[in-house]
Amino acid sequence: MSLRLFNTMTRQKEEFKSRESGKVAMYVCGPTTYNFFHAGNARMFVVFDMIRRYFMYKGYDVRYVQNFTDVDDKIIQRGHVEGMDPLALAQKYIDEYFKDAKALNILPATVHPKATEHIPEMIEIIQGLIETGLAYDVDGDVYFAVDHFPNYGKLSGRTLEDMKAGARIEVDERKHHPMDFALWKKAKPGEPSWESPWGLGRPGWHIECTAMSLKYLGAGFDIHGGGGDLVFPHHENEIAQTEGYLNGQTFAHYWMHNAFLTINQEKMSKSLGNFFTTRELLAKNSGEVIRFYLLGTHYRSPLDFNDENLGMAQKGLERLQTSVRLAQQALERTGSVRNERIEEGLKKAAQEAREAFEKAMDDDFNSALAYAALFELAKTMNGYVQEHPVSSQALATAQKTLIELGEVLGFDLLHPAQVQVENEEMLSKVMELVLKIRSKARQKKDWEMSDFIRDAFKAEGIVIEDTPQGASWKIKA
Repeated sequence: MSLRLFNTMTRQKEEFKSRESGKVAMYVCGPTTYNFFHAGNARMFVVFDMIRRYFMYKGYDVRYVQNFTDVDDKIIQRGHVEGMDPLALAQKYIDEYFKDAKALNILPATVHPKATEHIPEMIEIIQGLIETGLAYDVDGDVYFAVDHFPNYGKLSGRTLEDMKAGARIEVDERKHHPMDFALWKKAKPGEPSWESPWGLGRPGWHIECTAMSLKYLGAGFDIHGGGGDLVFPHHENEIAQTEGYLNGQTFAHYWMHNAFLTINQEKMSKSLGNFFTTRELLAKNSGEVIRFYLLGTHYRSPLDFNDENLGMAQKGLERLQTSVRLAQQALERTGSVRNERIEEGLKKAAQEAREAFEKAMDDDFNSALAYAALFELAKTMNGYVQEHPVSSQALATAQKTLIELGEVLGFDLLHPAQVQVENEEMLSKVMELVLKIRSKARQKKDWEMSDFIRDAFKAEGIVIEDTPQGASWKIKA
């Protein structure tokens, strides 16, 4: 089956055909670095990291570019609030981005360009647009003339009249059209600025991504991605200015966008008090659990974020990790399995899981269905280990398959994140004693006491598991 993805531009699924055989060129809009990135950003970053990983799994050489917007109105305003130079503030939150991205197991991009390092490229593009009549200078501000670009609105499906009627924009009588957007902004006192043919100033938001994507990927690259909130105006404006500059040449062939993240059925917003950063989430949850939750719903479907669903995601991830761990324990024991029918059944289950996983991911990266393939294989492995808790080639194959497919989605099922506790040696000794006490209770068929011990420790974050080889314990991540 060929890989198909939903193209926002055509509003349908299309077979993916890369610009260059065996290679994928992707540009994904990065954060505006004036704060820690929020939970909605996290979904976008995790989704496109998953898409990148799957292309790699399919054998593609992926060139993945994700920028940093490090000069912007929000950065300047936040700099004033914190009493910091705006560019220093931006660098501070770039550094913090990498910490949170690492916790979510997001791979670093091939290139992480910063807007402030590409001012000359932006100026060159703006000059080209002025020369072709698609942009104009008004007292040091340069605007893009939207009504001079044919098919403006083709990505969002809006007409200029629709945009004008529904937009909340400041009235600027200097503009030729109310929807004209800034390519270059005249410097204000105390703001970062650069020399240009139009005087001191700084770039507009949209031109930054045009300059950086063209520099590192060239025209006609494969995939341009971002959150659904970027379709308009950001990506619409990128297309207009870039294809205008390229004399109609295609900017990007596929446009991909993930759906919104809501909080308890409401859109995340500071006014509603339900706005929170990824850093705040990571203070209460492991990054792998957050990632597991974010990929548990198809990327184009809305995702509602709440503690209950997050808890369910944690249990789901632990099920897969437990399956891998139990298989590993069996593989480390000596013995043999002589039932060829059962062995072949397990090998078949591993192959069917891989096929189901690939079928799901080939169909517009359906990670939710891919999860189902992982859980089905884990279930089969668990049943096998209970009946044959010893090493076998079939079990090794199944475990390897589950681990590999988990890695495609960004999970290390063999080495789950460990929760750090103080005095681990003392805790281990205490838990050994607890398991002995519980074992004696079970020998006496005191099931009430056995269950009480298990449930009491679970409430404190320590999971006791009963297996054919005896009880074990672990700290819940």
